[in-house]
Amino acid sequence: MRYVGHGTVLVDLAGVRLLTDPLLRSRVAHLRRVGKVDPGALRGLDAVLISHLHYDHLDIPSLQRLGTEIPVVVPRGVGALIRHKVGTRNVVELRAGEQIEIGALTVRATLAEHETGRLPFGARAEPLGYLIGGDGRSLYFAGDTDVFDGMADLAPVDVALLPIWGWGPALGPGHMDPTGAARAAALLRARVAIPIHWGTYYPIHLGLQGQPAFLKTPPANFERELKTHAPGTEVRVLQPGEESDV
Repeated sequence: MRYVGHGTVLVDLAGVRLLTDPLLRSRVAHLRRVGKVDPGALRGLDAVLISHLHYDHLDIPSLQRLGTEIPVVVPRGVGALIRHKVGTRNVVELRAGEQIEIGALTVRATLAEHETGRLPFGARAEPLGYLIGGDGRSLYFAGDTDVFDGMADLAPVDVALLPIWGWGPALGPGHMDPTGAARAAALLRARVAIPIHWGTYYPIHLGLQGQPAFLKTPPANFERELKTHAPGTEVRVLQPGEESDV
């Protein structure tokens, strides 16, 4: 696993390389990125997984950077947008419960509790997570979601990629904070939990006097909450750009 940053993770499993929710730019609207993206994380990709329509998860310029030949898996109803804006030749649309094979991997779309639209007047589609299986191991990528009881139906998983924060000092509905992510790890009976969706972007005006605290503190809070809610889960904290075998 390589935590590229925000919701973007490079998964290399059973000889297949998947990239989740690519957000690769140094500046996105009013947001500034901490650090740069290693181009090595973008090479040799077999597919891209998109969880939902929000601009920090479905970023057209980032998809364009990856080219038009890499297959892109999206929620049902998003295919026309990807084909038109990016020019991707191979777009696969899934609903929760549907699955596809990518090389030696099985990728199953799962439910997510999150907003459905692309503001202000864009497309709408049900957000997804993805359960990835292959080589005798399983991995859950949550996308953006609140914790929900149905996560228990996915258990057990070897690795859970769980969002623990966002890009600002507060979280809106449909997101997990460190406590919610720890509860999710318990429902999933995750062997290893890797916190994502933190430490990557911040509003420029909040960084005028130094990097905001919310770029650093969520993982420690997540580790503390795991001890209460899921003491059997190992936490593996990766800084943006770091990788680890799991």
